[in-house]
Amino acid sequence: MHTPRKTVTSIGIIGFGAFGRLMAHHLQPHFRLRVFDPDQPAQFDDSGKGLVPGDIAEIGACDLVILAVPVGAVPSALAVLAPHLRAGAIVLDVGSVKIAPALAMQAGLPDHVEIVGTHPLFGPQSARKGIRGLKIAICPIRGRSAGRIAAFLRRVLGLDVIMTTPDALDREVALAQGLTHLIAKILVQMEPLPRRMTTASFDLLMQATEMVRYDAPNVFLAIERGNPHARAVRDRFFALAEEMRLHLDDAPRQALEVAKDEAMQPA
Repeated sequence: MHTPRKTVTSIGIIGFGAFGRLMAHHLQPHFRLRVFDPDQPAQFDDSGKGLVPGDIAEIGACDLVILAVPVGAVPSALAVLAPHLRAGAIVLDVGSVKIAPALAMQAGLPDHVEIVGTHPLFGPQSARKGIRGLKIAICPIRGRSAGRIAAFLRRVLGLDVIMTTPDALDREVALAQGLTHLIAKILVQMEPLPRRMTTASFDLLMQATEMVRYDAPNVFLAIERGNPHARAVRDRFFALAEEMRLHLDDAPRQALEVAKDEAMQPA
């Protein structure tokens, strides 16, 4: 295994959608950034060390490359990136699931490249007031850079870093994230929802819904279809919901039978 670079000074970002722009905003004060996304032109900001559009070769020449593309686009992004990566480069993804991207990066990247999987457990909506204190999961996959990356995220950006594995992460977020997005999607379909006469608990539920309401459709599909553990969570949730529906539908009959039994008891 190659010796990893002691410092990272340049970062290339592939994908400049909502999350790519969020990352650039927080990384620009600390690194020189190059961005590649023909559909999302980079927005210049003089507050940091520079945010410069680059071609795929210039991205590959950076010390660290971030894949900020939809989970389904990771293999194609790797195919165009791989030939341009230098020995010792670090590649990480920020996808909403980890098993599939981790396998794709291991298969699609040369052996001289280090690989780190990350899952920021927040999005543009929940990070509107800043990212300090928010959670991010890190999965070391190849090389020794995960610890240095975790230290930077914790000490400089103030994130709550969780070290884990791709499988362990997907198992937990199948419930924590998959269920949240699923319920939010269903609630949106039930609109119009009450806005005036609401309880505190309902307001919290609506806040959670608003955090994910405007996520790109591919994010929801990645969470529900790209996570191999998500279907079991969905199946259990809907099975329990059906049990509750049957229980509630049957409750009036049960109450009537109890009332009849009580009426027939001798005084």
